[in-house]
Amino acid sequence: MQEQINRLVKEWFDKQSYEFVPGKTKIPLSAPQYGAPEVCEALDSLLNIKVTMGEKVRRFEKMYAEYIGVEHAVMVNSGSSANLLALSVLTNPMLDGRIKQGGEIITPAVTWPTTIYPIANVGCVPVLVDIDLETLDMSAGETEKALSDKTRALMPVHLLGNPCDMKELGRIADGNNLFLIEDSCEAHGSEYWGKKTGSFGDFSTFSFYFAHHISTIEGGMILTSNERLAELARAMRTFGWIRDLRNRNEIAGRYDIDERFLFVTTGYNFRPTEIQGAFGIHQLGRLEEFISIRRKNADYWSKQLQDYGDIFIVHKEKPNTRHVWYGYPVTIRPNDKFTRRDLIQFLESRNIETRPVMAGNMAEQPSMEHVVHRKDSLPNAEFVMRNSLFLGNHHMIREEEREYMIRCIEEFLRFKKAV
Repeated sequence: MQEQINRLVKEWFDKQSYEFVPGKTKIPLSAPQYGAPEVCEALDSLLNIKVTMGEKVRRFEKMYAEYIGVEHAVMVNSGSSANLLALSVLTNPMLDGRIKQGGEIITPAVTWPTTIYPIANVGCVPVLVDIDLETLDMSAGETEKALSDKTRALMPVHLLGNPCDMKELGRIADGNNLFLIEDSCEAHGSEYWGKKTGSFGDFSTFSFYFAHHISTIEGGMILTSNERLAELARAMRTFGWIRDLRNRNEIAGRYDIDERFLFVTTGYNFRPTEIQGAFGIHQLGRLEEFISIRRKNADYWSKQLQDYGDIFIVHKEKPNTRHVWYGYPVTIRPNDKFTRRDLIQFLESRNIETRPVMAGNMAEQPSMEHVVHRKDSLPNAEFVMRNSLFLGNHHMIREEEREYMIRCIEEFLRFKKAV
């Protein structure tokens, strides 16, 4: 019966069709990227009643750690949980040299709330620094300026899949005895000097949310090559339980407590499901294909927009990096012809979905009134807040769609007499 179900699922997906009609078919910011293999693997778990975290999650963890080039991976239920868990490990009293309450963690002002909120959640102080306008990444120079005697960690974000300057950020971290946490939630497969982002820090975090390069619908991952950090992360993922620890028998021998229900630290319930693991083990094999499509799209757009360099900041791949283009950013230079709102309204009227670059300048978000934080001068973040947007870039956008998007931008510029 299960073989018959799998055959029907495959037939279902084989019959799905897509036709792009310029101006009528919406070009969304993201598109579902799974098919029959993921669904059949998930159904296998459901039909065999093995749905909580188990063998498929462990298999995906091993595969992803090998892909990034680190020793340990700990899957969780979301990228947001990955950030919170990583920071909770680094502030755990069981960790020698832990970050204590009130410690400062430097992170970029242009990011998503789930980079900043977890810093406050663990009793630390986010320090927001400015970005580089060309890359949209955290500026190493501004990071160094923001150092204080309370700084305990750096938390760079590889924004939209563009690798940060890990050489300089690593130098700053090493020179000041700071933890380094890479928020790689938008950067699956990106590289810096031939090495995968997510392999530089004490911890790195990834998101497998529905809109990301690969998806487990919801889901996230923490990666590290430090066994002590990995073991604490495994325990804290599930209430501080010893169940998933490699040295659980040794730990159990120290206590006169039923080892099946022994908790050695505080923790959360951040467990993923086998359904998420089932998706992950098939999605990872498609990641390079998805990255290739995104890179082709971005390369085309950057070449076409190069002729309008006086109107737009054209974002490009930096030398010795591999940009994986989670989205394609468009930054408008100051002009008296049009505003970002004008461009957004025009593109949306042509069925091209847009959005701000993440949450823009987080320092300006009302929620930050409730977060104790420090910030330096943020002129570039403020500029991006008002002048940048990004376009969808995913596996469903091919030659016809990407050319249509450029034609619409050129039509808009002619309409505004900006060219």
